[in-house]
Amino acid sequence: MIVNQDFIKVDYTDKHLDSREFENCTFWECNFSNSNLSNISFIECRFTNCNLSNAKIAETGFKEVKFKNCKLLGLSFSDCSKFLLILDFEECNLNLASFFKLKLKNTRFKKCSLQEVDFAGADLTLSVFDNCDLTRSIFDQTILEKADFRTSQNYSIDPVKNKMRKAKFSLPGVLGLLAKFNIEIE
Repeated sequence: MIVNQDFIKVDYTDKHLDSREFENCTFWECNFSNSNLSNISFIECRFTNCNLSNAKIAETGFKEVKFKNCKLLGLSFSDCSKFLLILDFEECNLNLASFFKLKLKNTRFKKCSLQEVDFAGADLTLSVFDNCDLTRSIFDQTILEKADFRTSQNYSIDPVKNKMRKAKFSLPGVLGLLAKFNIEIE
């Protein structure tokens, strides 16, 4: 186990991580793209300005992990360990990521690009989407109760196929709830 260490500008595309468990570590400007991070646990870690695009994260533990200004293209978070999964994203590119059927209550997405992200079957109760772009993201059988979309845009959510009790929206974004009806609003 590696505890309380900082990793700066390390390129992990050619290296293996020395440990299977990292606690309270900081990764800054590290490159994990296309790396195999399977079966590794990150506990209370922070990733800043890192690239984890297309990394393999099968059974990877993300327990209270924060990502800031990271590139997370195509990550399948639905493959990671569900045990104590707590994530926080700020200014991240999560395009083409998958959160299929994950329990992500109280997750914060702040100023993130979430284009074509799969949220189908996920529980996003009380989650906050603060200034996010949700172009072509998938919400199907998703629990969005008390979720906050007030400052986000480009979402298309079918209120019939998703649980949305007390979710928060603002104009003109709320028009994304009517997209399925193919109506014109002036």
